[in-house]
Amino acid sequence: MSKRVAILTSGGDAPGMNACIRAAIIACQKAKFTLLGYKHGYNGLLQQEHVSLSLDSTHNLIQQGGTILHSARCKEFKNREGLMKAAENLKQAEIDTLIVIGGDGSFRGASKLSEHWDGQIIGIPGTIDNDIAGTDATIGYFTAIDTAMSSIDKVRDTADAFERIFLVEVMGRNAGFLALNAALSSAADYVVVPEFFESADVEIQKMVAQIKAQRALKGAVSFIAVVAENVWPNGLQGLTDALQQHGISDVRPVTLGHVQRGGSPVAQDRLLATTLGEHAISLVGTDLTDIMVGEVNQRPVTVPLSMTWKNTKPLNEARVEAMRTLMNERYVSHQLIAYDH
Repeated sequence: MSKRVAILTSGGDAPGMNACIRAAIIACQKAKFTLLGYKHGYNGLLQQEHVSLSLDSTHNLIQQGGTILHSARCKEFKNREGLMKAAENLKQAEIDTLIVIGGDGSFRGASKLSEHWDGQIIGIPGTIDNDIAGTDATIGYFTAIDTAMSSIDKVRDTADAFERIFLVEVMGRNAGFLALNAALSSAADYVVVPEFFESADVEIQKMVAQIKAQRALKGAVSFIAVVAENVWPNGLQGLTDALQQHGISDVRPVTLGHVQRGGSPVAQDRLLATTLGEHAISLVGTDLTDIMVGEVNQRPVTVPLSMTWKNTKPLNEARVEAMRTLMNERYVSHQLIAYDH
């Protein structure tokens, strides 16, 4: 029996969302399903704002950043009236399966919707933050790492020219995946992530010791610290002020901001998005609902939506250890030199 499928992108956009939409379109065409795209996230669902998606929509789509369906936050969808209206709209449009590409907030909304609508709901993880449990990576994460790494490389050029300290804030919401991997891949001197943040007092002592040890060893060289957003009290300005109170004045804060969400998706994001989009459509019509499709060890998996936020996704232990070793390398070298003398 032919199915009617709807797809939407919600919350923060992520490179690779279009690649996922493309895969869903092609898979639906092959299965002879009708595919509708709701525009502007859950707002489009509440306004019954949808478009027909066909193979004509896939031309040169895989390499485009952003999302052709657009995205938005939706306050109305958080209350019962909004959820009931969305459920009624899905019934009127005769939708059998709703596919939601988004992050934590989008999945919570989809799960709430399942309490008012008896159709099938499938989530696909799309967020640069990579903070969704049950999948090794989320769509957009790999591209965001590359964007942050490239930006930090450019910051290092000017940091070296003036032998300054630069504090670079990256996105990540409340997780340190992007900060850790951007710092490691760009050979940053220091990283601050929420998973290991004890307090501002403890962290500032560590950072000051690192800066002074490095400069005692090599002179007034540059120093790059990558800081995850929403970690330091009062943000980068708070950290800048704290360093200045310890006699370190040549500090420049840089916030990368939304540039990390943009750009053409890298190969890893295109492949992940394509795999998850196709796999989601392959589940249409099955008994599986209120689930997310993810990828673990390069194989597609299904996870209950509630587990994607109830479980805490840990940082990669090997990369954490590598960063700790590299962060301490100069400090240990200085201590050994001091001891030898």
